[in-house]
Amino acid sequence: MDNRPIGVFDSGLGGLTAERELERLLPNESIIYFGDTGRVPYGTKSPQTVTAYARQAVAFLKSKGVKAILAACGTVSSVGNSAGENSGLPYFNVLSPTVRAAAESTRSKTKRVGVIATPATIRSEAYGKLLMELDATIDVFELATPLLVPTVEAGFTSYDDELVSVVVRRSLEPLLDKEIDTLILGCTHYPIISEAIGKAIGRDVRLINSGKEAAAALSKHLDAADMLHDEGPHERLFYVSDVPQNFSDAAEIFLGHSVEGQKINIEEY
Repeated sequence: MDNRPIGVFDSGLGGLTAERELERLLPNESIIYFGDTGRVPYGTKSPQTVTAYARQAVAFLKSKGVKAILAACGTVSSVGNSAGENSGLPYFNVLSPTVRAAAESTRSKTKRVGVIATPATIRSEAYGKLLMELDATIDVFELATPLLVPTVEAGFTSYDDELVSVVVRRSLEPLLDKEIDTLILGCTHYPIISEAIGKAIGRDVRLINSGKEAAAALSKHLDAADMLHDEGPHERLFYVSDVPQNFSDAAEIFLGHSVEGQKINIEEY
């Protein structure tokens, strides 16, 4: 058993989709979450900048004595993953487990997979390359959707909000004639508006939730390595790099329980 906390980080709110799944799968675990709300979005920044930000997040979480780290950010997973490879801890990203789930999903169907993600992730072609490694017969259609993260971070997340519907529909328009059967939500912000995405892309298309898949992979690893928390007391702590109240209000909606965000100076790490 290992009663140290799990560390999770993201550019902002998106990683809460992974946090929510970890809380469901591992209710006894302590979790420390860092959202870099002062520097969101990552998807419009250079790989060098994303990597530097990710290294600071990893250093902060290590200072809190975590036992494993989940980079719950598609951009970090695609272009800044080296930040955690030498952390000395089990380190997980959203890329590999998400691609495996997508490949399995499409295997008996049309083998046409869409990927929506931030511009930096799409430029890296990380999802497409890994999908082709797993199954060279899959057709991959990658699309940058830069308006989705700012929409979520601004608090527009409701399924029936007209602004959300318009932004999602316009963002996904290039994929509508591709006849995909599976769509990878390559940024962990996107599952927060998955209902609107599902309506726009078509109900027969399976959506792959990157935060959910990554949380499941981490959970399986901790179980297999006998690193789970026992049934004693546990805590959930949330840190941000900007105004904590804005984060706390949104996080409570997504997680279903009260959240007290604490502001830190991430530049110190």
